[in-house]
Amino acid sequence: MPTSDNPPFPAALRLFSVVVIIVLIVGAGLFFAPVLVKPRWPWAVTPFNARFLGGFYTAEMVMMVALLVWNRWSPGRLVLVMAFIFTVIVSVASFINLGYFNFERKAPWLWFLVYLASVAVSGLFLWRTRARPSAKGVILNPAWRGYMPVESAILGLYGVGLLLFPLTFSGFWPWPIDAFHAQVYSAIFLAGAGGVYLVWRSAPREELLVLGLAQFLVGLLAILGLVITDAAVHRIDWTATGTLRWLALFGWIGISGVFKLCAASRFLARNRHRLRRRLDF
Repeated sequence: MPTSDNPPFPAALRLFSVVVIIVLIVGAGLFFAPVLVKPRWPWAVTPFNARFLGGFYTAEMVMMVALLVWNRWSPGRLVLVMAFIFTVIVSVASFINLGYFNFERKAPWLWFLVYLASVAVSGLFLWRTRARPSAKGVILNPAWRGYMPVESAILGLYGVGLLLFPLTFSGFWPWPIDAFHAQVYSAIFLAGAGGVYLVWRSAPREELLVLGLAQFLVGLLAILGLVITDAAVHRIDWTATGTLRWLALFGWIGISGVFKLCAASRFLARNRHRLRRRLDF
């Protein structure tokens, strides 16, 4: 049974979700099967960049699965806003760095087609629902109300730094990052900043749950990917100040996700009968 404050999306959005999930499965392969996926990627990626990208695409895939399952304004609003921010920035970074792509291959053409289509579809759905208020949210305690705008600001400022001054703001990363990859990675932080801001303004339970899970996976898989990759190549100085700062950054992102998951679990446990009405399997 649909609720008035959390209506379902059109069935066409589910088709879009399925297509995006299929694409993201390929991206997640950079983490789980890099030997198979790296030769087919639109540009050359180093082992560390491959694992890092694959970890993020895995987290994004989980978010799109949530949109496919619920297919409602909440968590759809959160997923579409973050997807729109991410795909716009990555598209811009790709156009700025066309020299990384060999257009004699099919993969770069598919890359631009998928990203521009995603920008158009997510932007269209957000535009058509621009006047719709958020679904009814939980009341965040004062600590959360104070913390989340700070979290959003830190993610946003670092994302802007990576986008505008990529080599400077990626200089402490454990492995060498070129300008193109730093600008692509800026989209992760800016999308995260947008998602945290939305949940801070209004925190529907589903959005708190999905955002927490995404942040947990981004932090966990980034660190796990670094460990797995370095086990094979042994290039990371684990005592270096830059490495410790990087580990602290992604550890913080992952822990922030865990706290959001815990908060969502408490709210969901208290309101299971209401949540059951909002599910749209």
